Amino acid sequence: MLDIQTSLAQPHVTRRADYTPPDWQVPDIALNFDLDPAATRITATLHVQRSGVHDRPLRLDGAGQTLLSVSVDGTPVNDWVIEGGALILPLSGSAHVIETTVEIAPERNTQLMGLYASGGNLCTQCEAEGFRRITFFPDRPDVLSRYQVRMSADKQRYPVLLANGDPIASGDLDDGRHWAEWHDPFPKPCYLFALVAGDLAVNRGSFITMSGREVALGIWVRATDLERTHHALDALKTAMAWDERVYGREYDLDVFNIVAVDDFNFGAMENKGLNVFNSRYILADPDTATDYDYDAIAAVVAHEYFHNWSGNRVTCRDWFQLSLKEGFTVYRDQCFSADQGSAAVKRIEDVRGLRAAQFPEDAGPLAHPIRPDAYQEISNFYTATIYNKGAEIIRMLATILGATAFRTGTDLYFDRFDGTAATCEDFVASLEEASGTDLTQFRRWYGQAGTPRVTASLLHHEGSGRAELVLAQRTPPTPGQDSKTPVVLPLRVKLFGAQTAGTVAPEHVILLSDAEQRIVFEGVTERPILSINRGFSAPAIIETDRSAADLAFLGAHDDDPFARYEALQQLMLDTLVAAAGGNQADHAAVIAAVAGTIGDAKLDRAFAAEAVLLPSESFIGDQMAVVDPEAIFRVREALRRDIGRALTSEWCAAYDAAQAIGGYVYSPEAKGLRRMRAVALGYIAASGAADSGDLAFAQFEAADNMTDRLSALTTLVAGDAAQRTPALDIFYNRYSDNALVLDKWFSVQAMAPRDDTGDVVRELLRHQDFTLSNPNRARALIGAFGVNQRAFNVTDGSGYRFLADQLIALDTLNPQTAAKLIPPLGRWGRFDAARGALMRAELERIVKVPGLSKDMFEQASRSLEG
Repeated sequence: MLDIQTSLAQPHVTRRADYTPPDWQVPDIALNFDLDPAATRITATLHVQRSGVHDRPLRLDGAGQTLLSVSVDGTPVNDWVIEGGALILPLSGSAHVIETTVEIAPERNTQLMGLYASGGNLCTQCEAEGFRRITFFPDRPDVLSRYQVRMSADKQRYPVLLANGDPIASGDLDDGRHWAEWHDPFPKPCYLFALVAGDLAVNRGSFITMSGREVALGIWVRATDLERTHHALDALKTAMAWDERVYGREYDLDVFNIVAVDDFNFGAMENKGLNVFNSRYILADPDTATDYDYDAIAAVVAHEYFHNWSGNRVTCRDWFQLSLKEGFTVYRDQCFSADQGSAAVKRIEDVRGLRAAQFPEDAGPLAHPIRPDAYQEISNFYTATIYNKGAEIIRMLATILGATAFRTGTDLYFDRFDGTAATCEDFVASLEEASGTDLTQFRRWYGQAGTPRVTASLLHHEGSGRAELVLAQRTPPTPGQDSKTPVVLPLRVKLFGAQTAGTVAPEHVILLSDAEQRIVFEGVTERPILSINRGFSAPAIIETDRSAADLAFLGAHDDDPFARYEALQQLMLDTLVAAAGGNQADHAAVIAAVAGTIGDAKLDRAFAAEAVLLPSESFIGDQMAVVDPEAIFRVREALRRDIGRALTSEWCAAYDAAQAIGGYVYSPEAKGLRRMRAVALGYIAASGAADSGDLAFAQFEAADNMTDRLSALTTLVAGDAAQRTPALDIFYNRYSDNALVLDKWFSVQAMAPRDDTGDVVRELLRHQDFTLSNPNRARALIGAFGVNQRAFNVTDGSGYRFLADQLIALDTLNPQTAAKLIPPLGRWGRFDAARGALMRAELERIVKVPGLSKDMFEQASRSLEG
């Protein structure tokens, strides 16, 4: 147990069990902003109504503003107090009009919560508790209000004035200023409030809803970025049509605006009618954005738009219900993206992301259920568990109920809770009622942390005509939950015949709900091979007794793309883990499986490229009792080298075939070819081919798109070719005025698996274009280095000291961003004793820093408990 300084104040803990409804509601609010970066004055007029019979005062949350005046029903009052930043007003009667005037300084707001300055513009971010930094208000999601907003600002400096809802009036003032009024008729919590003032250009479009209404669309950016917004606008229209078709949900306002800003803690924010986006998820053209960027933009645009119903029209009762909106909406955006291209590749990407971020979270000191029981700082629960595991839980519900019943249940949920603040229980109950399915046991997923581990053994006695599948599940203990109960796991299962490769038992869904279950298959006339958790139907770790030959068979014959990919990955994992543990490694089976995959002309190239990639170093480490970064790197590079050398002609052929694309086209087929080209180049370089540097540099120089250019640069930066430094210099000089592309330049160096990466990163920290104050840049260098398993975990602990130093510095500027970068230190229990002790020492140093934010204190102190 950590011995923390007794003088360090313990932050307040908010508990779900302590929830009580609000004492006062605010059905209507009018806000008047006199905008100025140094001194913005806000007058808020709140129509408040007492909820129930009580004599408790009105409590309005606040943080950091200067209070200038308070009035009740038009009369100035002084009988108020400030407690913990909140304005406390004693009131009699059941309804009043409260008016406050405050002043804030957006240009000094480095936390990027509330109203802040970015790139010469003013913008807001209010989720989760940022609105209290703008004005005094009951800052909780179950207080829903109709907003009327008036803004005035210098017209030359801020010619564009945007807010939630629809515009209703605007005009000029005598002093060179102008004003605009917006009204949002739909009640919303204050976390969905948004305001943007700036010098912005707009890419306009329109969308006709299924009821025939025309919605005016606008994407607002700097004038120089306007040409890079077309993809985002197209994605928005596609998402609007998809939500109507798949969920029957129509947009409700007359306008829908998106604004891109450079300084943003998140990816984007779904504010009603006025989404604010991190510019990396809006701006794209072939020269500056990769295929991955294009895909991510479409996914994030869709995600924030889908929130209009799953988050805005139906919002959260309290922050413990965060996955109600986020898990559901991630599931919706995943399905949308799958419909736009290769569904198999999208599923692989989703599961890879889950395993890279959420599985380690579930296995570490920061583990928590998707509906947590307590928090110190709510921003720390914007996690992979809430989002990604939350989406998997929704996916399981859809699998269990079937498409028709699931849609009927979501219709009931939207209709019943429209305009209200709901709970996870409300969602599950709606599905239960609509489908007639008892989901009592399934609810355990909402309160139980950890990743279930399922052992599966298939028994078959030749000549018996029967096979028996024995399944057992267990979930390891997590902090605060030593004892686990069985959850419901929908496992898609199919049996193939080892001799004929035909179907022995057709696919069906097994609902594993007990600690152990046995399933008997009849009519099994040949040795069966088990294909399990097809499509990754349950977020579990599956352990089977399948041999290397069985995995190779499934890698060649399984008709479920994800199961085929999974079999190949398991074959690679088994080989690598055994080798990292000191056992003799035979690469022949893996090489043969890779050869069969790249040589199968029937396979989508995008899928084939993903299937032949080796598991990441961190994922290999997750399979080991004690992570050995150097051993993992050594055996993985050895296997990459052997695959590259043994299949030289195949890789060269795959590389050459991918060059026949012609000019840049953003299509599933073209993306697949570019992906295969990048993978082939990587294996050619890994083989040690003397001309691999020349090949990569030629691609780098000739590339007409960022996907090919960055894959070539990544290959060069990872190795020792003479062209490495020239390529980095050329890339920097070409894109030095583009912040988003420079982020890639920083990241590719921070992720390089080289002996000198730590020294390179420390030098980049002093680069003229590096700044901790921009979250994207901090993540690009500091965050990327933290997940570079080999470079970060050097034995002298210098990687740990570096990360801790930067987190301490970043915490003084932006605690929210800093806290999200701490998990690599929290994995100390997975490493050897020496490394673990060094990580713990840095965590202990962090928690003892005077004035540490509660964001960082919670993450660091909990990380020490692992």
